[in-house]
Formats: sequence, structure tokens, C-alpha cells
Amino acid sequence: MAVEVIMPALGLAQETGRLLRWIKQEGEEVSRGDPLMEIETDKSTVEIEAPGKGVLSGVRVQAGEEVEVGTGMAWLLAPGESLPAPEPTRDASAPATPAPQVSSPEKASPAPAAGKDGHQQARVAASPLARRLARESGVVLRPGGGGGPQGAYLAADLANPPAAARGMDSARRRMAIHTTQVWTTTPHFYLGRDVRARRLRDWRGALRQRSGQPVTVTDLLLRTVGAALREHPEMSDYWKDGEIHHREGVAVGLAIATTRGLLLATLRDPDRLGVTGLVAARGELVGRAQAGKLARTDLEPASITISNLGMFGVDHFQAILTEGQSSLLAVGRIRDQVIPIDGQPAVEPVLSLSLTCDHRVLDGALAAPFLAALVEYLEEPALLLDLGSVS
Repeated sequence: MAVEVIMPALGLAQETGRLLRWIKQEGEEVSRGDPLMEIETDKSTVEIEAPGKGVLSGVRVQAGEEVEVGTGMAWLLAPGESLPAPEPTRDASAPATPAPQVSSPEKASPAPAAGKDGHQQARVAASPLARRLARESGVVLRPGGGGGPQGAYLAADLANPPAAARGMDSARRRMAIHTTQVWTTTPHFYLGRDVRARRLRDWRGALRQRSGQPVTVTDLLLRTVGAALREHPEMSDYWKDGEIHHREGVAVGLAIATTRGLLLATLRDPDRLGVTGLVAARGELVGRAQAGKLARTDLEPASITISNLGMFGVDHFQAILTEGQSSLLAVGRIRDQVIPIDGQPAVEPVLSLSLTCDHRVLDGALAAPFLAALVEYLEEPALLLDLGSVS
């Protein structure tokens, strides 16, 4: 039976993908699970496996093209099998059957909106994604100027800005669009706590000495955030299609700085990994992200993302939520600060945390206990012994 190869969705926010290359060539026999093609998204370059067995046939997307998620790209055919007949489509040049007209004496139908150059935008053929990209980029769509059938605009036509506006690659451009969407459609609120970080710093030093591994503050954050999530599963709820959904399990996202911009990758069950396993898993994840080679499992949805700017000397900051998540933890550097201890001023290492929340899903009464649990684990790592997660 013929198996269609489609552009996969590798994340909740992904709407398009760019084909970098076919690893297998048309006419070549493919087995299920064989590396089939490389796809570029705003997050990474991902090697996609064949969804079935057969001969690669009917390739209709070429290297360099960007298409919407769910677009058919080729077929895998059994020996002697023919390409499925294309679905019938109406000839755009043929007159369409006029729809019944319903008139209302009280309210006249509004005229199509006109663009800055006088063109009526409602008459321009474009996919919904292309129309949205044009609107957000300030690009005026002109009738017949797209690369699709009869000049319709596709998302690929809007992947690169006009020559006068060039300056960011497609990955950064899609990131800008996604963050703008989340910022303008999601009601944010923020909770902040300062952590007394002396025992956290001692914990890191002891683990480094004991394991011989380059344990980082980020590793300990992954461990403690995972434990706090397991204790407060409501933090894994998220908003989608006007309703609150729940994400099972513990998956923590990590914001990783790369030459392509900020990428988000996921680490599952970090609180259940030993020190060696956690350091190795985090290091490999960062390496794949910086090389642009994240795997599909790295792009699985996370419950919360950690964004740590402490290594850049940032004391504290507030971050924008990631689409598909209801919380994000912004982390500053460990710094010396004068704080009261037993009524007397003392200089102690302090770490500032800022928890960004989606107010459609969470409120202070739900998010504050999670943050309190996280602070407790960071200030007193021995509390994790009861959870069986310190090693």
C-alpha cells in the first residue's frame, strides 16, 4: 500500500518546514526507519526517518523549498504499485457557481479592505499562514504575485523578507513571529524569589569533586525543577484551542544560545538521572542544538523551560513564555548580597529566580507553591533525599 511522505510537525508552534535535502533519491528503495530527508525548522535541522517501506516516488518538493506542515512531499510505493491519482481540483479559470445572495436592508456588506497601494487585499489569493506572515511582516500582497497555483501566495513566498528589509535568517524570523504572537495573545504574570545559594554552591562543588564531572548550576536547576514539577503536576497544564490541557510526565525545556538564535530543547525526567547521566545528557543536548542537529525527541513538548543568563552576568530578568507552555523560569547569576541573618547584616551568595506564568492556566495560588518548593530544594538539597533523587 502506498505511503505518503508529508512535512512533519516537530513542535507545537511549527507551521512550516524547509527541505534541506533528500537523503534517499527518487527511485531508490527505502525501509521503514531509514534516514529519508533533512528538514530545517526554526529550532533545528532534523533528520526524518521513512514512515514505511517502498520505492521513493512522485517527489514533488525539492531541496530549498519551504512548505506547510502536513503537505504531501512524495510517496513510498510497493513494487508494481502506481502513484495514487491526485485529488480532483476545480479549474480556477472555470466560472464558479455563484453562492446564494442574502441581502439585509439594515446592514450592507463591507467592501474589501484596501492596502496602502490601493489594492484590495481580500481579493489576493493566499494561504492563511502566508496571509498572516504578510500581515505581521508589513508586506503588501499583490494579486498574482505568489508562487502557488494561479499566483496564490504560499508561506514559502514570505519566508524571506524583501531585499530592503533583509538582515535575519528564516529561523530568527520565525522565532520573532512566534514570540510576538505569544506576547500579544497570552496574559503574562510574574513571581520572583531570591535563593540563598551558599548550599547550592557547596552542592555543586561536592558533586564535582565526587563525580569528576563538570556539574553546572543549570544541571542542578534541571534536577530541582524536575523534582518540583513532579510534586506540582498542575504546572504541566497548558492552554490550547480555548481549553486547559494536561501534559503527562516530567519534561523540562532548556533555552540554548546558538548562532541560529535561541533554541529550545527538552530533557525528560532530569530529576531521575544520576549526576554523570544528567551532565552527559545536558551536554549532548546543548551540543546537538549548537550544531543544528536536534533529534525529534529533543523537540518534544516540555512542561516548563529554564532560561539561565547567569553566565552572562545578568542578575535577574523576566522572560516571554514559550508557546504550548504555561510557565518559564528565568535565572540570574549567583552574586554576593547583604542580607539579614539572625537580625544581623551578612554577605551571602544569592540567586534570583523569576517565574513567568500564563494567567489563563495558572494563578498565584497554583504557581507560588511550585516556586516555594523549588527554592526549598535549592536552599537545602538534602530535602531531595526523601525523593531518592540525590546521587
